[in-house]
Amino acid sequence: MSEPILSLKNLETRYGQIYALRGISMDIQEGEIVTLLGANGAGKSTTLKTISSLITASAGSVTFNGREITHLHPHTIVEMGVIHVPEGRMIFKELTVKENLELGSFTLHDNDIRKQRLERVYGLFPVLGERQQQMGGFLSGGEQQMLAMGRALMTEPKVLLLDEPSMGLAPLIVNNIMDIIRQINKDHGTTILLVEQNAKAALKLATRGYVLETGEIVMEGSAEELSKDESIVKAYLGE
Repeated sequence: MSEPILSLKNLETRYGQIYALRGISMDIQEGEIVTLLGANGAGKSTTLKTISSLITASAGSVTFNGREITHLHPHTIVEMGVIHVPEGRMIFKELTVKENLELGSFTLHDNDIRKQRLERVYGLFPVLGERQQQMGGFLSGGEQQMLAMGRALMTEPKVLLLDEPSMGLAPLIVNNIMDIIRQINKDHGTTILLVEQNAKAALKLATRGYVLETGEIVMEGSAEELSKDESIVKAYLGE
């Protein structure tokens, strides 16, 4: 197997004296969709924030494309191609849809490439093209999630970290979001690490998964294996 595009080795993160991550290790291959499952408070969002350096790891390492990025500044990690779409969307509600998207390409100095990327985003999310002059705060929850993902795509990410993209959305919108995530991966080969409370949807989408409990990885396997495991079914799939 080739060297993973993203690798976590014995990663520890603390909030004060409280351990949020206890020596977790993960390997993600280029082009994969990998999901991270776990109950609220298990450390899923902390894992993504530690990868993107929004939280500083207290021990262990994060490696991207063979280079350790554990203690780099967040903007440097973004420039390298690791892009985090946070829980809660975090769009700029007082800016238009187009302005929000253009902020995703703030390091880009070629207007022609920026226009190409905008057209790609509008192709994936037609509603954003229709509402590009509308303020972000007036979009629905699903549209705001599309905007957050579209802004991330403006950077041409190599790895996309998605934190709870279906949170608070109606089932039909959730299906749409999951289809778009699959399309991003298929059409552009973007590697995706997905944190998702909707375990059933996540396991349908992903190739592999890890299960996190109180800051520790307690299980890993293919999405098919996890979806058939009795403990996973009981804990997360509601069957």
